[in-house]
Amino acid sequence: MVDFWAEWCGPCKMAGPVVEELSEELKDKLLVAKLDVDAEPELAGKHGVMSIPTVILFKDGKEVGRQVGFAGKPGYMQLLAKGGVGA
Repeated sequence: MVDFWAEWCGPCKMAGPVVEELSEELKDKLLVAKLDVDAEPELAGKHGVMSIPTVILFKDGKEVGRQVGFAGKPGYMQLLAKGGVGA
């Protein structure tokens, strides 16, 4: 799971702690990375990230789901469930 974010993004600051919490809760099932879109604009563009926060779930190197905007922990849990990652 990759969290695309930026320091200046208010909703990203709300999403950050939730993503961190999920990372800890699911550490045996899920690898979480954070990507600063200002530091890595080419990678953000490569994955079609137009708005932040955006969380993309990858499985075997392929995108299996994405959440654009901050939907809280329930939204991220729903994304993970679609990708086959359960709590």
